[in-house]
Amino acid sequence: MSRRFFHQVLKMRARIVLPTTTVAIGGFLFDKSEKNSNIYSAIASDDYGSVYKCIKTGQKTNQYHKYGWTPLHLAAAWNDEKMVKMLLESGADPDLQEKYVKPVAKQFGQHYTQAMLRKEQFPTHLSPKIDYRGATALFYAVLNDNHQMAKLLIDAGADPLVKLHQGISPIEVVDESSKNGLMIKVKVNNTIKNRDALLKEKRKKYPLESRLSENIIGQKAAIKQVAAAIRRKENGWVDSDHPVVMIFLGSSGIGKTELAKQVAKYIHGNMKEGFVRIDMSEYSSQHEVARLIGAPPGYVGHDKGGQLTEALTKCPNAVVLFDEIEKAHPDALPILLQLFDEGRMTDGQGKTIECKDAIFIMTSNLASGQIADYGVALRSKGEEKTTVDKEFRQSVVKPILKFHFKRDEFLGRINEFVYFLPFSVLQSRRIRTRAHKFFGTMLGLWKRIAKDKHDIELSWEEAVISVLADGYEVSYGARSVKHESERKVVSALAEAYETGKLSKNMKVVLSCNLPKNVEDYQHVQILLKNKETGSFI
Repeated sequence: MSRRFFHQVLKMRARIVLPTTTVAIGGFLFDKSEKNSNIYSAIASDDYGSVYKCIKTGQKTNQYHKYGWTPLHLAAAWNDEKMVKMLLESGADPDLQEKYVKPVAKQFGQHYTQAMLRKEQFPTHLSPKIDYRGATALFYAVLNDNHQMAKLLIDAGADPLVKLHQGISPIEVVDESSKNGLMIKVKVNNTIKNRDALLKEKRKKYPLESRLSENIIGQKAAIKQVAAAIRRKENGWVDSDHPVVMIFLGSSGIGKTELAKQVAKYIHGNMKEGFVRIDMSEYSSQHEVARLIGAPPGYVGHDKGGQLTEALTKCPNAVVLFDEIEKAHPDALPILLQLFDEGRMTDGQGKTIECKDAIFIMTSNLASGQIADYGVALRSKGEEKTTVDKEFRQSVVKPILKFHFKRDEFLGRINEFVYFLPFSVLQSRRIRTRAHKFFGTMLGLWKRIAKDKHDIELSWEEAVISVLADGYEVSYGARSVKHESERKVVSALAEAYETGKLSKNMKVVLSCNLPKNVEDYQHVQILLKNKETGSFI
């Protein structure tokens, strides 16, 4: 998609005000005369007071609309310099990227035509027919030919090299026929020249360790080790002929996968292709290994390509997670060894994919029992350190890894062996507190599903969340939240619906009979109550 094409589509650059008194927000119409308690409707209505109030009452400036944009994207799209400045001063990240695509709307049960309501929320010169995935606020400032807004965003730390999903950067859509366009181009080019210095300042303002620790409790040593590896890569203190390879070791549910996601988020923002997760248990048999790189000529599926090669073709510098590497068939190791050693691989069609700039992370439960025991022993001695000493690594963990993989050269290509120790008592309490919030969020999801798919209004008593949280298994992480809510709540709803006890337009309350003894919480059943009659269903 060329710059010329964009300018053929974007003929109007001045802000266009909707002719009616309503604006569309995420598929719903909000009247401008109504109180703007929603930050998106307030932005679309030019209501600075309501935006300020939304921020002060806790609405986050970096939150994403369910269809994939942030308040800053919306303000920049509307060419509202004052609103952009307010959001930036309130902590809005100028480098967050748009996630809106037509399939996003489908995830929420919305028809394609409903997804196009974006057309009503955004200015009409920003055609919804164009794929804006990856767009930052700076991209919208450039499209609007607004030099002052572009300067404001860049001065706030916006990276002019962040690209759209199609690989287009903001400078490629600058309108060079206008004075503002030329000024924007000069500003962007000067920023690119000074980019290294600006990035250093940004890292000081937002330390890498702090970014990676989002949504992760504990694991400070692991985060510090991973941050150091990324820092070396970013500053050119690595062998550029080899990709960075790490293996995360430890029990399930203690942050290994989440840390890999945070690494991808740091490097690629919210670009979906920037994080590739491959479940290696799906490659446990010999004939399945070929699916990594694609079937060779003459075999079924030759024209489809491989799961790994297809992903790296789309994003050669992706963060690739090989989950539970120990479950892969031994024939997968030579493929990975070549990948780790040479930074490239050849697919089933003979095409070579260069990926020396990628980051490869493996997770494994090998030696997890020994690592857990080691962590418990450390804390029983009252030791605060969370690092694993060399003697334990060499005498206990390495022999287990060597026995399983049987290839010293494979282990030799791993740059970082990162250890995740079990949670302390205090950390476990923090996790359970967080789980309480997670269950509230999960019930909110089922509430939307009940309304959208079955026309049933669902609510719950606070005690229900406490009962669900009591069944939360720390060792299984976020998976436990989903499984526990499905086992106790969704099963009860599905059974009642199947037997005809639930019908459309019913108002249902989730309830429970709390036991006298705390030990009996695990046997508590979730009950369904008719909100209008008060009787149990």
